[in-house]
Amino acid sequence: MAVFVDTNVLLYAVSTVPDEEKKNGTARAILARDDLVLSAQVLQEFYVQATRATKPDRLAHEAAVNLVESWLRFRIVETTVPLVQQALATAARWRISYWDAAIVEAARRGDCPEVLSEDLQAGMNFAGVTVRNPFA
Repeated sequence: MAVFVDTNVLLYAVSTVPDEEKKNGTARAILARDDLVLSAQVLQEFYVQATRATKPDRLAHEAAVNLVESWLRFRIVETTVPLVQQALATAARWRISYWDAAIVEAARRGDCPEVLSEDLQAGMNFAGVTVRNPFA
């Protein structure tokens, strides 16, 4: 069974912040799996957040690019017009942000019944896509 991974898992996997050591280990264990699915959105968000100037342990452009390229070994769900349209409907139906709805719909398109995320509401089931917080 494939599992969809949200951006925060990728960010914790590269974190060097001492307070995030336990989450770092959990994230690295998740990324050692071979049944993961990511989306183009997740990869974009990772790059932006990992390299932002205000991040205390920010990555250099080259390091972030190398990580993104290494994660292309996983199945990647592209952002398409139909995905955007479905995410808009999901955002309205569940009253969540468009970005969260796009994660849910990318998971659905990737045939993932589970999303690993710290950001979405853990335990919530979005018509067959359930969120689990792996750091809880």
